[in-house]
Amino acid sequence: MPVIRFTANLMRHRPVPRVEAEAVSVREALEAAWAEDPLLRSYILDEQGRLRRHVNIFVDGEMIADRLRLSDPVGARSEIYVLQALSGG
Repeated sequence: MPVIRFTANLMRHRPVPRVEAEAVSVREALEAAWAEDPLLRSYILDEQGRLRRHVNIFVDGEMIADRLRLSDPVGARSEIYVLQALSGG
């Protein structure tokens, strides 16, 4: 079963423990996390349902390609990391 882990920065705003989810895509896995905490969705997706600009998701060490639909596949033992990119000047 894929496992989702969230960055510590996000954990400052929402209680997001490690989540295990029956899923075949990134979106399905995240839907399981959002079912437990609907507000978490707004930290990850924008108003159009796309991955926020400063959020990146990695599956088994590879950045996902589909930032719009989150259709990238996940395997039964995949590790999904949701990270917030740091930016500034």
